[in-house]
Amino acid sequence: MDKGKTVAVIGAGIVGVATALWLLRDGHRVILVDRTGPAAGASHGNAGLLASSSVVPVTVPGLFAHAPAMLFDPMKPLFLKWGYLPRLAPWLMRYLSHANAPAARARARALYPIIGDSLADHQALAAGTGAERWIVPSDYVFLYDSRRDYQADGFGWGIRKSLGIEWQVLEGAAIDPCFAPGKCAVRLPGHGHITDPGAYVAALAAHAERQGARIVIGEATDIARAGGRVTGLRVAGETIPCDAVVIATGAWSGPLARKLGLKIPLETERGYHLELWTPSVMPRAPTMIAAGKFLATPMDGRLRLAGIVEFGGLDAPPSRAPFRLLERHVRKVIPGLTWDRTVEWMGHRPCIADSTPVIGPVPGVDGAFVGFGHDHVGLTGGPKTGRLLAQLVGGTRPNIDLAPYAPTRFQ
Repeated sequence: MDKGKTVAVIGAGIVGVATALWLLRDGHRVILVDRTGPAAGASHGNAGLLASSSVVPVTVPGLFAHAPAMLFDPMKPLFLKWGYLPRLAPWLMRYLSHANAPAARARARALYPIIGDSLADHQALAAGTGAERWIVPSDYVFLYDSRRDYQADGFGWGIRKSLGIEWQVLEGAAIDPCFAPGKCAVRLPGHGHITDPGAYVAALAAHAERQGARIVIGEATDIARAGGRVTGLRVAGETIPCDAVVIATGAWSGPLARKLGLKIPLETERGYHLELWTPSVMPRAPTMIAAGKFLATPMDGRLRLAGIVEFGGLDAPPSRAPFRLLERHVRKVIPGLTWDRTVEWMGHRPCIADSTPVIGPVPGVDGAFVGFGHDHVGLTGGPKTGRLLAQLVGGTRPNIDLAPYAPTRFQ
């Protein structure tokens, strides 16, 4: 173990904060840098599910044929800012090239070691931090309009079965009574959820600060190097000396990665959520509404509806249609649902063309590491990714094969 390094971690979402905590526990000094502060982005606005069975990518077989019709159907959860299409097109074609069975299965096999023990990984990360109170063990439920719709999803369930994931099909009175009758549900045990993701990640970051981490608010613009080694991080015109850097700033990671010579096909998936405060009824467990491709997660004082895929870049304002679609779907599946007030949010998921994160050292730059691109499972995979990055920084060989996440796989 190479102990006692000064490490700048760029990004204070779940991946960056988890990395910082594991580095501190391993005896390193940590500078945690974020453009807006801890838990301000996707780590605040996610669905809150510890989705250890969410190994199936969006790019399943048939997506290429169905995507155009979905874009013009107001009840489908796929949206596009059309003015962004010329810039998106090269990445999008690369992304859609993975919409086949072999690629989907390969992605599932790669992702499962990162997310398969998510509940235990979060419990280990949060132990002794005060953030444990937001972690709730729970089932994960898929809700289909009918058994036929469940069977039509057989490709994804076959992938899960191949990884040893188990589930139970429910119908009739066995389904949570808050949902409209006549549905078919799938119950996956052994999951968990976070009842306030923003507060949870902020509490982890606060604990890191109490343990000695220095938190810097500002945009990291470059990485100083000398003789092929990292010597510092440039933030707001200042160079902060350090021995190593970790880029974990999600959808904003591309420019810094390019400055280190990495050409990673990274885009943002704009995700949306609605929070329905003091709802008249709540599901017993986080529930994927299959027809709308969004999650309904019970949280502290509110029901969060999170999902939707929109491509439109990092700068455009939120669209109204995704919010309207979430409300239409939830009124349909939970009849008579009422609530006191609504909170809207839009944020950015970091999506790599093959739907698999990059985790590992940057070749040719001693002391530089990356960990981003977790797509829809950033919260789920954050603790394991942070542990792997801390091990790599300290010179310890992780006990899983990191080849599927290699930052060089696109070079």
